[in-house]
Amino acid sequence: MDTLRDIELLVRSRHGFIVIDTIEEDRAETLLSHVADRLRLPLFEWTRTRGLRRADRETGVYGTTDAAQALAHVHASSVDALYHFRGLGASLPNATVVQQLKETARALTRRDTIIVLTGDLDLPADIARLAALVTLPGPDLTEYKNLLEQILRDLSQRMRVKLDISREDGLRLLQQLKGLTLLEAEKVLTRAIVEDGRLTVDDIAYVLEAKKQIVEREGVLEYYPAEEQLSDIADLVGLKAWLGKRKSIITEPKKAAEFGLEFPKGVLLVGVPGCGKSLCAKAVAREWGLPLLKLDPATLYNKYIGETEKNLRRAMNVAMRVAPVVLWIDEIEKAFSSSDGGEDGGVSQRVLGTFLSWMQERTGDVFVVATANDVTRLPAEFLRKGRFDEIFFVDLPVEEARRAIFEIHLRKRKQDPAGFDLAALVAATDGFSGAEIEQVIVSALYTAFSEKTAVTTDTLLDEVRATRPLSETMAERITALREWACERTVSAH
Repeated sequence: MDTLRDIELLVRSRHGFIVIDTIEEDRAETLLSHVADRLRLPLFEWTRTRGLRRADRETGVYGTTDAAQALAHVHASSVDALYHFRGLGASLPNATVVQQLKETARALTRRDTIIVLTGDLDLPADIARLAALVTLPGPDLTEYKNLLEQILRDLSQRMRVKLDISREDGLRLLQQLKGLTLLEAEKVLTRAIVEDGRLTVDDIAYVLEAKKQIVEREGVLEYYPAEEQLSDIADLVGLKAWLGKRKSIITEPKKAAEFGLEFPKGVLLVGVPGCGKSLCAKAVAREWGLPLLKLDPATLYNKYIGETEKNLRRAMNVAMRVAPVVLWIDEIEKAFSSSDGGEDGGVSQRVLGTFLSWMQERTGDVFVVATANDVTRLPAEFLRKGRFDEIFFVDLPVEEARRAIFEIHLRKRKQDPAGFDLAALVAATDGFSGAEIEQVIVSALYTAFSEKTAVTTDTLLDEVRATRPLSETMAERITALREWACERTVSAH
């Protein structure tokens, strides 16, 4: 309704030229028909194959398949109307079309007539200045609900359809459709129902697969498989409790909104390398049942001016389109490190500014899990309240956590923890990170396999003695990190 009112206001104010930012041209056409009805104006549509024709008629205006001729007809017509040009972008490299569009748009500012462009557009700068940009938001839950009901009615006439889904899970399914066009959603839901003749909570997997294809098509984010669970992570009790309190916002979004709660922004995990920060990002997505997207800084940076910032905006737009989603940025200091901009021509500063603005103003349901090993490289603006919901510090595992880590990784590799002296192993690995303990087990397995013997406590202890952990090789840095985190972060343990 807001978009409808915006377009109606632009027509009444005689703006003359609108660009609707959407990939759903059919929805834009429906919206424009509503605007035309409210303003009592005829609606004309132009395509390259059919030319210019009135929306309620089959025949077109003779000689208007050429874009320049169609625009000239609009310019010369004395009939006030809405003119929807679909797919004009392919004609814009033509200088004649560009000039005709410019002259027509200026002339229409004196009439109750407007040109509306949709489709893939790359407007020249002098034309873009004349246009009013209107963003058509994606379908809302009501539209998805109506679509699902229509699909169920249509399929029920051809086959037996069984509804085996609770009201809460049905709402979750509709929530997961957010980001898909109505056409994409129709294909996904139809396939899910036709596959087994049922609509169940398991059909959410079809929706996630469709979103995966969208992400991979854009190529700026990686769709990451979320296989780990929070139960696979030892300790981090404080972080797990914090995440657990917010899970209901994902599973019961309507109740959460009625209670006054908003979708959480995200967390920044700082701490010692190898202590489970990245594992947490994967586990959160699995626990909350959301897609996990990974932003790799290497995919952002481009040698051409302006391309890096454009890549970041594309990545953020993709994340918001397929929301609700978990966005994982590993070692975020590598992407947004503190810099005066002298070394890279100011690219890092512009990228940082773009990302901070998005973090502060975004409206999509994107939960950011960012990890950092060297927090000193992060700018102060990044750490202030409002960017993230909380900043957690992940320290080296204590005795109880190290025991749990041994048990988790031994079981993961088909070894019975009861057959090992865990007390001795825990004592010997004081100062080891979770990743270092895992590597001790992996190395011991290689040794035992090559010697054709079983893995024993002594095999593991030999590997422990051969390992120099980061707590020794980087003792000063870890001490400084702990001192920094003492007053600035919340303990994840």
